[in-house]
Amino acid sequence: MSNFMQGLMTALEPINIMWVIVGGFLGTIVGMLPGLGPATAVAVLIPITFGMDPVSAIILMAAIYYGAMYGGSRSSILLNTPGDGSAIAATFDGYPMARKGQTGQAMAISAVASFIGGIMAVVGFILLAEPLANFALKFGPAEYFLLMLLTLSAIVSLSVGKMTKGFIAMCLGLMLSTVGIDTQTGVYRFTFGSAHLSEGIDFLIVIIGVYAIGEVLYNYLSIDKEKREKKKVGKIWFTKDQWKRSKWPILRSGPLGFIVGVLPGAGGSIASMISYSTEKQISKKPEEFGEGAVEGLAAPESANNAASVGAMIPLLTMGIPGSGTTAVMLGALVMLGLKPGPLLFENDPNSVWTLINSMFIGNIALVIINILLVGLLVKILDTPAKVLYPVIVLLAFIGTYTLSYSAIDFFLLLVFGIFGLFMKVLDFPIAPLVLALIVGGDMEQNFRKAVLSSDGSLSIFFASPISISLTVLTIISLFYPLLIKALKKRKIDTKPPVDGSV
Repeated sequence: MSNFMQGLMTALEPINIMWVIVGGFLGTIVGMLPGLGPATAVAVLIPITFGMDPVSAIILMAAIYYGAMYGGSRSSILLNTPGDGSAIAATFDGYPMARKGQTGQAMAISAVASFIGGIMAVVGFILLAEPLANFALKFGPAEYFLLMLLTLSAIVSLSVGKMTKGFIAMCLGLMLSTVGIDTQTGVYRFTFGSAHLSEGIDFLIVIIGVYAIGEVLYNYLSIDKEKREKKKVGKIWFTKDQWKRSKWPILRSGPLGFIVGVLPGAGGSIASMISYSTEKQISKKPEEFGEGAVEGLAAPESANNAASVGAMIPLLTMGIPGSGTTAVMLGALVMLGLKPGPLLFENDPNSVWTLINSMFIGNIALVIINILLVGLLVKILDTPAKVLYPVIVLLAFIGTYTLSYSAIDFFLLLVFGIFGLFMKVLDFPIAPLVLALIVGGDMEQNFRKAVLSSDGSLSIFFASPISISLTVLTIISLFYPLLIKALKKRKIDTKPPVDGSV
């Protein structure tokens, strides 16, 4: 309790409250811009954290993250274009509500649902974070290697419909993580004679390149094709009947989203889809879903914001990012000198509890921002892409240069920007690449440490209940999507013909 109160006092310091509000506002703006989203929001705004106090920096980045989750639904409701994958479900009923003249009501219920889901998830964070961190202290090199392998397999297997592409992206990320001097042997690997590459490729360059530059280049391809329809906001609050229909879906979807968010590789997209599907199945009026049902908007909004908080648990307790956004955050935290993992709760409990308390403050600030500043947010959505994208590119180049003050990084940034563009065009998932790049080095070192400690025997990876459990979960995560696909195909094949013929 003393750590909690100390963290609360730190979070309530004026400078940290300011960063919560700034991060939430910037995250909302970037998150609601179609094609960007929370991962890009954090990547683009990383330069803001340079030179900051680490505690303030983690507060700012977390606020940007869940602020982007709030903002993702703004463009879903107004433009039928989700800011990112987790806001897709908000288009199903949010946009139909806007077409009915209920734009303000939709945006209000979206903000309140996100607020309630976020607060419920923060409470879950308080209850689960420290026990999970204590459990993680039992991990050795073998367990950490298998945990990272599980995370990568989960990310790949959740690349629904494109597992092969996800596996290729993961392999490319692991290959990039080997560039530089091998810390155990001193051998130069894949440096091509370049002294600049001897220290490896900075993951932040890759992150900013594939997310920020890649997204800008991809969106530039359709910069003149989209014609946005302007809508009147109207009354910015919901009716008693809308609240009555929404409150239970919100309360059900918050814990569901939190649990899904804690799972490595899941995240807001899956959480929002599961919650939407669940509410539609148990609804007394399922035919209204897709036609402007308020609960069809409230449920996924509660779930995806709760999932963003839940995704912070594996990041902070085990140092394992469970999504593309938390992978970006992991890279930034390491750069700032904070080492996420079980020892973080012992070595720097003030940072963790300050972050947790700042989430309470951030969710309160964001619900106010997203309701009172609706008019301003709508105007920002009307910002011409030809003005917006150059600003994003400028921030990306400034951030890259400040990493090592080397012009060579500019060329690397452009290379990975073009690489990110091709990944988007060819529909390759980016999260497996980023995640593999960041954890690849630690994954390799833990594997080698485990093998050395067992005199070259691979039996160490099956020597403890934890390692056996992680191995089984990895196998399940890889084959589960294939099993589900096979079962669905079998169900379709065994379905009797409509005309009753055999």
